Amino acid sequence: MFKTIIDAFKVKEIRNKILITLLLLFIYRVGCWLPCVGFSADFALGESSTFGFFELMNMVSGGALANCSVLALGVSPYITASIVIQLLTVAIPSLERLSKSGEDGRRKLSMYTRIAALILAIAQAVGIVVGYASEAMDPNLTSAMPAWLVGCGMVIIMVAGSMFTVWIGERITDLGIGNGTSLLIFVGILSSAGSSVAAIIQQCTIDITYIWYLVLFIVAIVLIFALIVFMDGAEERVKVQYAKQIKGNKMYGGQSNHIPIKLNATGVIPIIFASALLTFPQLIISIFWPDVTWYSDWLGTNSWLYIVLTALLILVFAFFYSKISFNPDDISKRLQQQGGFIPGIRPGKPTAEYLGKISGRITLFGAIFLAVIALIPSLAFKAIGDASGAAILINAFSTTGLMITVSVALELEKQLSAQMFVRNHKGFLS
Repeated sequence: MFKTIIDAFKVKEIRNKILITLLLLFIYRVGCWLPCVGFSADFALGESSTFGFFELMNMVSGGALANCSVLALGVSPYITASIVIQLLTVAIPSLERLSKSGEDGRRKLSMYTRIAALILAIAQAVGIVVGYASEAMDPNLTSAMPAWLVGCGMVIIMVAGSMFTVWIGERITDLGIGNGTSLLIFVGILSSAGSSVAAIIQQCTIDITYIWYLVLFIVAIVLIFALIVFMDGAEERVKVQYAKQIKGNKMYGGQSNHIPIKLNATGVIPIIFASALLTFPQLIISIFWPDVTWYSDWLGTNSWLYIVLTALLILVFAFFYSKISFNPDDISKRLQQQGGFIPGIRPGKPTAEYLGKISGRITLFGAIFLAVIALIPSLAFKAIGDASGAAILINAFSTTGLMITVSVALELEKQLSAQMFVRNHKGFLS
């Protein structure tokens, strides 16, 4: 990957795109540290001993939520809106037609996604301000003007910051390298992990026993990185043979190809869905009923019930999202129209059933892998048994963040390699 980046800097066009990407990412990180007017300087949101909804948002935003910055919400509303719109395209026929109607349909879906992101950003900002008004608002401002006016200003700034983050992500996608939203998440996770590692190192200077947490973290990171990279590239290739066709004086077809079915085609979406579903009620309870503790006691991230339910939900969401992203019936029809067939399998319904069985088997294995990866922190902290050490380690030891980081890094390397390939062969291709 480093060789690819070095070679890319030698090409002026690609170098300009990389510099634009770095500039926009720098602007985003500066915004993550600019304090939002209205918040008290002593208030911090998203830091606790359990990895819940706020902690996930804080990790993705690179600490912007805990800093109560103008970009505190980050891209979280946009990500949620994108997932919701993508799921609705399956349930609503009109949205499904838009997704298949080319560039114009995709533009309309993007507009709907932005509108949904705006609504979600407003809801999250209002929830934060209303739920934590007594401790979050700056007393100097509330003494000079009405509290509701200060709260409205905080909501407006946070929502505007969230939409500005979406704009930065879109500019990176259009003018830079890679997917802008993914890169913003990538930078935020790296920033959070770096801060957590620095905290562990600082604790080692105070208490030498913390060195074991640092060693455990390094060993686990290396092993999990290797496992994620291996599983990310794993796929099953279903051989496809194309029949020979004679059109005029030329013969077409007669070649063999394959259908790649990735082991982890769903990525981290099932983990995000499962975590959000279990931690979102805790968010609502903590905002409106702060004295209620039974939910966190029974479904806290270190409880056995949370571990079991998370594993089951990951399996369910993995199969659900696999059905959306891989449709055996459509692939079977497309193969039949193009004169292709799987050796030993009849075209049509038998081909669809065969592909469905393969997809189900691979999805099950991938879902088990995701469940194990997602639950490593909770199981590790159960084994450690030291709450103070686990509280520091959990912020750095998020396997969800590791999976996102690896996936984005691999995708960025592929895009750089593809652009280098196109440029080097431009004269040949034209």
